Amino acid sequence: MGYVGKVEYAEARKIREHNKPYYRLAHWPIWIWVFFLAPGPLTFSLFAHGFSRSNSAWLAAVLIGTGIAGLRAQLPGVEHRPYILRFDEDKPNPLYRRICYTFAWNAVLNFALLNLTGLLLAVIRGVWAMQQIYQYGYLPIFILILGLGLLGKLPRVGPRTKGEGVERRYFYGSVWAVTAAQSVLLVLWKALPRGHAADGLKLAIYLAVLAFMGWLAYRGKLYRTRPIVAGDVMVD
Repeated sequence: MGYVGKVEYAEARKIREHNKPYYRLAHWPIWIWVFFLAPGPLTFSLFAHGFSRSNSAWLAAVLIGTGIAGLRAQLPGVEHRPYILRFDEDKPNPLYRRICYTFAWNAVLNFALLNLTGLLLAVIRGVWAMQQIYQYGYLPIFILILGLGLLGKLPRVGPRTKGEGVERRYFYGSVWAVTAAQSVLLVLWKALPRGHAADGLKLAIYLAVLAFMGWLAYRGKLYRTRPIVAGDVMVD
């Protein structure tokens, strides 16, 4: 089924020659969060038991590492000027972009899949085993995603930027869907009691939010989810 939503044309977009300081600073927390989430079991411990010394030490390391990378303009959005000026251009994809977006895909996909597994297990077998799921399930998925990133098989992680205008919509659509679903699930986790009926409701709502936000992204209704394509060349 082909795309039926609105598109944007690369030639019609205003070229931004420089990133303003507030724009660069606003992107830094995004990458802090992406890399802070990288050790999944440690992140699970944070949400289950609160901040620990290990969380604090890892956060300090991430702040230092991303801070140095940001000062060197080696984080997407934190560059002095945008690396991609036209989203239909074909140029080498720098290593820092490939690394950052690979870890971003891990933050998007890994937690969503593990939480979905936990919900399914709770509904089917009537038991919650999230700690075990994160302990034994996180690393294999993490390695798989890093391997796909290394091979350039993930959107925005390829060796060249030729498909960036379309691939970005897959990335942002996934971010929209997973962020909304995870946020709703967190509220439901706090608000609803334990029990088979409540667990089934959590699973149903979680899947419904994922599907609805995914549909909106597919139709290009969400910010940065419309494909950017090359316009027709007009010849006199």
